Amino acid sequence: MAIFLMKHLSEILINIGASGLRGIEYLIEHQTEFLHQNPTGILETIYQYETFTDLWNFCLEKICEEPKILFNSDKFTDLKAPLLEMLIKRDNLNMEEIEIWEGLLKWCFAQQNMLNDPTKWSKDDAIKIERSLHRFIPLIRFYDINPADFFYKVYCYKEILPQDLIHNLLEFHIVPNIKPKTNVAPSRKPNLKFKLDSTLIESNHIPLFASWIDRKDFYKKNDIPYGFKLIYCSSRDGFDAASFHRNCDNKGATIWIAKIQGTTQLIGGYNPLDWDGNGVWKNTTDSFLFNNIIDGKSISTAKLSYVNDNNASCAIYCESNQGPHMGNFYCNGTDNWTFYHSDISDANFAYPKIGIPESFKVEKYEVFQVIKK
Repeated sequence: MAIFLMKHLSEILINIGASGLRGIEYLIEHQTEFLHQNPTGILETIYQYETFTDLWNFCLEKICEEPKILFNSDKFTDLKAPLLEMLIKRDNLNMEEIEIWEGLLKWCFAQQNMLNDPTKWSKDDAIKIERSLHRFIPLIRFYDINPADFFYKVYCYKEILPQDLIHNLLEFHIVPNIKPKTNVAPSRKPNLKFKLDSTLIESNHIPLFASWIDRKDFYKKNDIPYGFKLIYCSSRDGFDAASFHRNCDNKGATIWIAKIQGTTQLIGGYNPLDWDGNGVWKNTTDSFLFNNIIDGKSISTAKLSYVNDNNASCAIYCESNQGPHMGNFYCNGTDNWTFYHSDISDANFAYPKIGIPESFKVEKYEVFQVIKK
């Protein structure tokens, strides 16, 4: 039955479209089934008919939400170039940028019937691939690819990429605090299930926070084992300690983020235990502070400070007249915050120095409950 449907898909779609709204509703209701059977076929067929605008948009959103439907299909490499270009342009395509790049290469190699090993290409082979890739290069957010993936999965194709792009990417990954010299497309913002209700950070920070919590190198967007629920916002709930405790006490693990007044600098911390107002120190080796997330966007400059194991008994302090208090870092319940470190060795404090000022004012801060999925 599935083979019959796919073989006669064009005719079926035309007949259903002619039957009006009820027929189109039937298609939408069964679109996941159609997409899984032959995503390339249904996309190319629907694209030809203006009648199916709603269905087209519906299918695009579904593929952007679950790209594996298309990119892992054995028919993926049959997709027409304009359709692939249209997909890669989309900001809500829910894939790691390196996965989009690898998918594009797979498609190009299949189009040219070539091996993916550049060491075995002739000069003519390289020219063919370069021409095939040309229209797609501006659509790849290369600056969102981490250094290791860039080196092993992008740089090896340097002969078929624009040389100014390779130079700029090398500079970006090697020179500290360098900013892209060219106009760079913003990071993709897929409509993920962990939509983030925040005015300080963006959804691309969530994989980083999750990896810090579990002490992993990195999590892919679709593998994040936690949900992050906003439970306190100083600009909404009030800046006093009572408001913090009313919203955050006895909620389990939390992560807080604060913006230092007069700067674009964000700092934060993770507490795997309950907050409360009991006036006691709590012991954990899993808490941490972080610093230097700029503008809520750049994560490449972030610095991390896990609690010192020998001072883990002073990792968290809970007091009713204070906000977040973690070892030698504390909020006194107002916008005046302190990170005490002086010139003594880091070993004498719960949290090593990571560039957080010793005394500063906070413009606003947010607290998220970290929920294990």
